[in-house]
Amino acid sequence: MKKELLFCPLGGAGEIGANMNLYGYGNPGEHNWIMVDIGVTFADDTLPGIDLIYPDPGFIVEKKDNLLGIIVTHAHEDHIGAIAHLWPKLKCKIYATPFTAVLIKEKFKEKNVDINKHLKIVQLNGIIDLDPFRIEYVSMTHSILEPNGLKIKTPAGVVLHTGDWKIDENPMVGKNIDIDKLKQIGNEGVLAMVCDSTNIFTVGRSGSEETVRRSLLKIMERLKKRIVITSFASNVARMETIFYCAEKTGRQISLVGRSMHRIFKAAKQCGYLKDIIDPIDPREAKNISREKIIYLCTGSQGEPMGAMMRISSYTHPDVFVEKGDTVIFSSKIIPGNEKKLYKLHNQLVKDGIEVISEENEFVHVSGHPNRDEMKDMYSWIKPKCVIPVHGEHRHLMEHISFAKEMQVPHPVLVENGDIVKIFPGDKPEVYDKAPSGRLYLDGNISVHEDSQSIKDRKNLSSNGYLEVTLLITSKGNIHDNPILSFRGLPIYEEDEFTYGLENEIEKITKSFKIGSRKQEHNLIDALKIACRKFTKEKTGKKPYTNINLVNI
Repeated sequence: MKKELLFCPLGGAGEIGANMNLYGYGNPGEHNWIMVDIGVTFADDTLPGIDLIYPDPGFIVEKKDNLLGIIVTHAHEDHIGAIAHLWPKLKCKIYATPFTAVLIKEKFKEKNVDINKHLKIVQLNGIIDLDPFRIEYVSMTHSILEPNGLKIKTPAGVVLHTGDWKIDENPMVGKNIDIDKLKQIGNEGVLAMVCDSTNIFTVGRSGSEETVRRSLLKIMERLKKRIVITSFASNVARMETIFYCAEKTGRQISLVGRSMHRIFKAAKQCGYLKDIIDPIDPREAKNISREKIIYLCTGSQGEPMGAMMRISSYTHPDVFVEKGDTVIFSSKIIPGNEKKLYKLHNQLVKDGIEVISEENEFVHVSGHPNRDEMKDMYSWIKPKCVIPVHGEHRHLMEHISFAKEMQVPHPVLVENGDIVKIFPGDKPEVYDKAPSGRLYLDGNISVHEDSQSIKDRKNLSSNGYLEVTLLITSKGNIHDNPILSFRGLPIYEEDEFTYGLENEIEKITKSFKIGSRKQEHNLIDALKIACRKFTKEKTGKKPYTNINLVNI
């Protein structure tokens, strides 16, 4: 019986975010596994009260005794954001390069978990031996420090897991992409390449951080008043660019936002950002003339609690903008964020503040490869099979077409939960399905997609709330009028609504005498139906309705 080499994405296939990938090797039913990345995605307005979403790891939790480790490619939230939430279910070793390890430690520190004995730091271009897997880190370039591809060697052959990458010959901070090693891997032979699909529709090349630096310097040289720049905190190269521009234009710089300070501290701790001017505290920056200050802040996607949103709404305690100032959005508008960002832009413009973004100036380059860079990667690796990930379904389909253009013999389309048998067989193919799904972080509790708390909150958010309390005498009679409470209902005449609802309740209760638990339940059910029906007629809403029976 031949041993199998398997690949299974539990997250990140058919979506951009929530990356979680499994590789398995062994006899059928007796595989050893490694996990590559363990990330999150973020909830939208359709999920009130939910902040984070991450893949359901149930499939691998059942096999955790055979899970050899979690290998992290880089420190973006869509690759590490779930680690502190899900690791307690897995309890395995975690492998990461120094900068990523610092940020992972911070996540566990917030949970009051000492992860040090389980977290193994791998130096850049280091090797991890987890028999039967031999994993070699390959330096890539991306929009964060220490991004890595993984050469995963098994007795069946080699898989290249690209992680998130681009080709930037001048990344400004950190190592260049290791083209020589990638070519060497390709020459040795690659069974399969699991590859980033984010920019598969975009022609040409993604561009270099060096060109962004030159452009931002030109822009800042012409600006005369206060400058506020918002960018992804994790983009340390962009952070250094802003420090560089501040020094060249004779300005001080101040960091605003918790994550901006956290990333700055982590980068300094790992030996980056050595030759920059010292930032000043935002409270001190208030005393510096507006012509001599740059604020670098979080909130480039219009996050409600991000520093940029608080600055624009004039609720930030230390930073404000006024007519004649400039706000630069040095980041891409992530699909889905357009509405809230354009609202933010419009408010700033209305207040007489110049807004600069990727739409009107060259202020950002992507951290993912465009098509010409993809061609380069394919020419270096020459894979027998390509499995596109890190993309929505439309990206994955286009990547499949692209792989065929590149003469790849066996491109394989996957979605979350698909199990691909890379080896043995005539060709790699999806041959089974693993349980997959999503978990939602509801407060500090992980819940499933069909959680009653989420259903209730959706109902509350769209239909409002109605509560009826009835007092029951010792003889089982209804005492006095009901106590009513309601929220979120479009009621024009409150007294008229209340009077009408009391009458409906009275009609129902006249036919009931409470003498048993079953009669109580029947009364509650009847009241819920009647109250919701009446409210729907009067308001157009069917509220979440709660009936309380209180014995007196």
